Formats: sequence, C-alpha cells, structure tokens
Amino acid sequence: MKKILPIKKLREEISIPGDKSISHRAIMLSSLGDTTVEIENFLAGADCLSTISCMKKMGVDIQIGKKISVTGNGLFGLREPENILDAGNSGTTLRLLLGLTAPQNFLATFTGDDSLRKRPMARVIKPLAEMGASIFGRNDNKNLPITVLKPEKKLHGITYKMPVASAQVKSAIILAALYADSPTTIIEPYPSRNHTEKMLQAFGANIQTSGNEIKILPAEKLTAPPKIIVPGDISSAAYWLVLAAILKNSRVKIKNVGINETRTGIIDVLKSMGAQIEILNVQESGGELSADLQVASSNLRGVEFGDEMIPRLIDEIPALAVAAAFAEGDTVIKDVGELRVKETDRLAAIVEEFNKISPKSFEATENTLTIHGGNKKVFAECKTYADHRMAMALSIFGAAADGVAIDDSECVKISYPNFFEILYI
Repeated sequence: MKKILPIKKLREEISIPGDKSISHRAIMLSSLGDTTVEIENFLAGADCLSTISCMKKMGVDIQIGKKISVTGNGLFGLREPENILDAGNSGTTLRLLLGLTAPQNFLATFTGDDSLRKRPMARVIKPLAEMGASIFGRNDNKNLPITVLKPEKKLHGITYKMPVASAQVKSAIILAALYADSPTTIIEPYPSRNHTEKMLQAFGANIQTSGNEIKILPAEKLTAPPKIIVPGDISSAAYWLVLAAILKNSRVKIKNVGINETRTGIIDVLKSMGAQIEILNVQESGGELSADLQVASSNLRGVEFGDEMIPRLIDEIPALAVAAAFAEGDTVIKDVGELRVKETDRLAAIVEEFNKISPKSFEATENTLTIHGGNKKVFAECKTYADHRMAMALSIFGAAADGVAIDDSECVKISYPNFFEILYI
C-alpha cells in the first residue's frame, strides 16, 4: 500500500507529460510516412511504449532517446510481424492498430494484459468487418486474443453511423479507410476527440469534417512533417486543476497544456462549478493548440451535465468526481455508461472506493453518476483496480482530505510516470 498524506499547498508551476492520445498517433502516422520524424515531448509511459513495440515489430525503425526518431517505410511499407503484437494495457494501441492492420496484406495477432483481455472489441471490429476486413476474436464480445487476416480483396469505403461517440473506434475506421477503394463517411452522435483527423491532415491526407460527419478519401502516400511537438496532456493536467481548485490558498500555473476543442470539457465544467481558471499564452503546433492554465482556490458548486459534453471529458470524470465531493450541493453526471468498459468498470469503482473517503456521497445507476458534495471526509484504504486514472484521482482525493492508502501506485506509470514527485513539493 502507498500512503498519500494530506497536503497544504501545491507547487506554483507544474509541467505535465506529453498528451497520451497524440503520442500514440504521432508514432503510428510517422511510421506511415517515408521520411524521418523527430517527436518531442513524447509520453514515455507504458501505453505509448506498447505502441512503439508493436510498430517496431511491423518493421518500423524507431529510436528512443530524449526525443523519439521514427523513420517510416511508407503507407504500404508495414511488414508482417514475426511474433504476436502485445498492446499491454493500452486500448488505444489495440483499437487503432486493428484499423491499421485490417487492410494490410499480412496476418497479425494481438494480445494484451489481463485488463485489456476483458475489454470488448466487438464495436471496433464490426465496422471494419463491414469494410471487408477479416478479424476474429474470442467469444461474441471479440475479446483478446484477436487475429487479423489478410483481406480477400481491397477494403471498400462505407458510411458508418456510430452508435456511441468514440475517438478510438472512429480512428480505427479512419486508418482503415486510407487503404479503401472508395471514400468512407463516419457519422458521430456527438463529436469525439479529433486528434487523428488533425494529424492526418498535417500529413497531407484528404479528410473533410462537417459537424458530426467525417469523410475520408483513400490515400496514395502520407507526407510527414520533420518534427512533431506533443502538447501536454489535459487528462494529466485535470488532477492539478481539481486539486488547486479545492485546496485552500492555491494558485498554480500548469504549463503547455493541449487545449484541443474536443478535449476541454474539463475546463468548461470546472468553470461552470465556479473554478477560477485562466487560459494564457495560446500557441499552435501541428494543428494542435496548447496554452498555460492558471487555476486558483475556488468555492465550487454542484452542476448537472451529460450528452455531448461526455466525449470531451470521459477520461477526466474520476477527477471531476473528486471536485464534486468538495462542492456545495449535488453534481449529476449523465450518459457515462462508457465508464463501465474502461480499464476497469470505473463507474462502479468510483462508487465503491470514493465512498470510503467520503461516505454516502457517491451513487450510480447504469448510466448516471450522482455526487452529494460537502460530506465528511475520512482516511481510507482503497483499491485502484490497477487503473491509472483511479489511482491518481484517489491520490488527489486523499491529499485534499485526510489522506488515503492505495494498493497499487505503479499503475500511474501508464500515463504519468512522475505523478507522485509532482504531488509533493
């Protein structure tokens, strides 16, 4: 068990790791160019290293140092892996690579850790199969291990109406669509993260977006930029945004945070709760905006949200739940059933573990999380379920209250290797 003690203050300036979503995509897309790309501020966490490992097994030259150097073999230059591709704990690695390997002229088999093996992949395999891909998983949920066979013929473009907004499923379809024989159209119920679209446009792909509709034309080649600078991950910044807002006498500047419009739901909701957040020094690199975020101690109030807001902050809900526990009144978060198929059932985990710190404060139905703010906080021993976001959310919860002991602190290395160094000055 790792014991997290209550803290009185945070450091005044925090730099955060590179964005996990963008780091994954920078490796994959650079592998499909035919020049060398330098990637700066890459998140060298376990998930992104799984992506590097898989791409190297498919013949891509990737050198790891202070910067990452990727020399691609071209859009049609991937090679059949000699061994099974291990995605570790990374749903992004697995889902996006299912889309990338679906149109290739070779066989690829995927596995992952115990957590990833339990996560259903049917919803990403279904649209790929409609395009003509041959993908086989275990049972009706299409759990790992999964084998992707060489397709009988070139994949064909489809129009696919997504039942749930998901950047990972959308990205898998987009990557497969680059190799199709005709354009593909994706229609989302709400816009999800658009990092794949933005980066592919920077690589010269023909992708057109209009509202909730994305059209992808087949590509003959991708032209990679010489350098990609990965902005800081707003999902990692979320813990400090929340902790600074609920901790007395705090004033913190979080440097170089990605503020892509599909990811800033955490800022919008915290502001609606009364958080004092300023966006400073806005910059652009590779189509992605970044800025410094300054946040100060705030008197928070409960709010209600759901619908189109959820895809913009799905990974930040554990952190937001902590903020809600310190707010005045109730917070109701609707349409969060997606949390049940993350690294763990996060909705059930939040209720089970957060109630140990703030008893009778958290309750959930199948699709809604309700938090009763302002209740008494106590020291507790909690389980993380080997889920990095649960571990970090529990840590800031305890740090702002009477402390907490968590059973697994190592899992934070998936996305934020030096998290605990930053927590204590």
